[in-house]
Amino acid sequence: MRDDFVFLDESVPGVRWDAKYATWDNFTGKPVDGYQVNRIVGTKALCAALESAQEKAAALGFGLLVWDGYRPQRAVDGFLRWSQQPEDGRTKPRHYPNIDRAEMFEQGYVAARSGHSRGSTVDLTLYHLATGELVPMGGHHDLMDPISHHGAPGITPVEARNRRHLRSIMEACDFRAYDREWWHYTLNGEPHPDTYFDFPVTWARPAVAP
Repeated sequence: MRDDFVFLDESVPGVRWDAKYATWDNFTGKPVDGYQVNRIVGTKALCAALESAQEKAAALGFGLLVWDGYRPQRAVDGFLRWSQQPEDGRTKPRHYPNIDRAEMFEQGYVAARSGHSRGSTVDLTLYHLATGELVPMGGHHDLMDPISHHGAPGITPVEARNRRHLRSIMEACDFRAYDREWWHYTLNGEPHPDTYFDFPVTWARPAVAP
């Protein structure tokens, strides 16, 4: 792992995470190539900004739960291969109920060159510090549907307010939103805007710079 990438759990004390692509709980229905452990990796700049976001969230009674950070290019390549396979229906009702697999790329829910692979993009949500329960957001992670868009009709006022809470927290910490996914944010001024990395997420600690 590059020396300017770090483990989120070591860099942002108290943050919660569940690396969905290291588990069976994702739109492909199995662990994804490149995610060898359930940990989140990101640039040092990303983690510093998330620490600020966690402080702002706590002031409102929320904590952060992170689902994904750095994503190896091999994982993105695996998504493309998966999208070209015959439909088996296992994950469609939960993750893409109203589109075909191939349309994920056409409609902008999955990209062949993902900002995640640059190391400064994150997927996350809020939870209540008092109870540990996730706040309702009007849809879960990787629900590839118009209801996941910012400003989408069809969600409750409470869900809409919670999305605004998350967006205001993240934008106050120099992140920008993605209009089709309420959970997806990229750091402004990211340190590697033109580089798509492919090292796997493993237990290995960051390499020491020469």
